[in-house]
Amino acid sequence: MKTESQARKVYQVLRRKILTNELLSGTRLKEDHWASQTGVSRIAVREALTRLFGEGIVKSGEKGGYFVTELSPADIHEIKELREIIEIGALRLAFKKMSRSNLDTLEKICNDFSSMVADGYYAGACEADIKFHETLVSFSANQKLIRTYQFSHIPLFHQHLTRNLQPPDDYNLTDKEHRALVKALREKNLALAEKILIQHFERGEFLVLK
Repeated sequence: MKTESQARKVYQVLRRKILTNELLSGTRLKEDHWASQTGVSRIAVREALTRLFGEGIVKSGEKGGYFVTELSPADIHEIKELREIIEIGALRLAFKKMSRSNLDTLEKICNDFSSMVADGYYAGACEADIKFHETLVSFSANQKLIRTYQFSHIPLFHQHLTRNLQPPDDYNLTDKEHRALVKALREKNLALAEKILIQHFERGEFLVLK
């Protein structure tokens, strides 16, 4: 396996574990440990950590090494405001070109989320939640906006959010909000879709900070 594909493999593993709270804020990520765990070289792990650092998901320590990034309450509030700007903007761009296939894709993610919650697989539900928003942003087809989203700490907002979600009630409410958003888009009601998304963000901020 080439170093590039090895790096991609360990990047995907670490990113998923961080965003589903298997690796908590402040956790040190040691190259030798993750090389052993994922069966790749330390060089590949270093490349993966450098990519995660570029996305702001990990930070460098004062004495070296990489740690899962921690967010303060002020960070959470600013990220929530940034989410509104980026995702509402993405929604408006996507709305102009939204196809039935796009909407079916979002609905399938909703169904995956529901199934995982029903099975008590909350880490998987968290991944589906992240995928829902990332997919919605991707439908904007604006590569600069998509890159801004990826490098904006927004994924870490999801990480902090899932720590405070109370199963199954909070998960069911998330599912309800996602489906309401898809329904509004099917009905070509952009104003309602924006309102649902903003309320979704506000509830998320409240849950993160409570």
